[in-house]
Amino acid sequence: MTGVFERLAGACRVWLRNYESWKDFAVASLVGTVAEPLLFFAAMGFGLGRFVDDIQGQPYVAFLAPGLVAATAMNAASFETTFGSFTRMTEQRTYEAIVMTPISVAEVVAGDILWAASKSLLGGAVILAIMAPLGLIQSPLALAVLPLTFGVGIMFGALGMAYTAIAPSYTFFNYFFTLVIGVMFLFSGVFFPLEGLPAWVGWAAWLLPLTHAVTLMRSLTIGTLDASLWGHAIWLAVFTLVVFWLSVRLIRRRLIR
Repeated sequence: MTGVFERLAGACRVWLRNYESWKDFAVASLVGTVAEPLLFFAAMGFGLGRFVDDIQGQPYVAFLAPGLVAATAMNAASFETTFGSFTRMTEQRTYEAIVMTPISVAEVVAGDILWAASKSLLGGAVILAIMAPLGLIQSPLALAVLPLTFGVGIMFGALGMAYTAIAPSYTFFNYFFTLVIGVMFLFSGVFFPLEGLPAWVGWAAWLLPLTHAVTLMRSLTIGTLDASLWGHAIWLAVFTLVVFWLSVRLIRRRLIR
C-alpha cells in the first residue's frame, strides 16, 4: 500500500510541474479549453435549437449540453496528452530529465494524464455552471457529472498518451483527431439520439467510449438512473485501465531503449 501512495505522490509532482508551467500561459490555454465548447453551446443549442423539436422530452439545448460536457472533456484531455505530451517528450525532453530522478515512467505518464483530466474538469465545470442558471439541470445528481468529467479526462488522456507514444511527428496527430476524435465527436450521441441511426451504426457507436460518457452524463443531469447505466460505467472503467496500461508500456518502450 505504501508503494501505491509513493507512486501517486510521484504522479502529483509531475502534475504540479505541469501546473507551474501552465500558469505562464493560463489565459491562452483557458480560451482554447473553454471558448470552443461555449461557442458550440450557443450556436447549436440556442441557434439551431430554435428550429429543432424537443428530443426525448427535452428542449434541444438541454439535450445537447451534457453531450458537450463529455465532448469537452474528450477534446481537452486528448489535446493535452498529444501535442502537449509530445512536446515535453521529444522537443523539450522533459520526460528524459524527470525519469533520471526517482520518478518512474509510470508516474510521469500518470502525472500527465491527471493534468489532462484537470483541464477536462475545468472545461466541463464551465458548461455546467452555465447550464444551472438556464434551468437545464433537472436533478441534484448533476453534481456527479464533475467527477465523471474528471474520469472521462483520465480515459481520453490515457488514449492520447498511447497514441503519442507511437507518433513520429506532430503531423501524425491529424490521423488521430480526424479518424478517432472526430468520429466520436460526431457519432456518439452528442448532437442527436443514436436511436435514429441504422442499427449497424448504433452498434458501432456503442464501441466508442464517448458514447458511454454521453449517456451517463445525460442521465445524471435529468436524474433518470437505471441498472443499464452500470454497463456504461463498467465499459468506461475497463477501457480506461486498458489504455492506461498500454500508454505506460508504450512510453516506457520509447524512452528506455
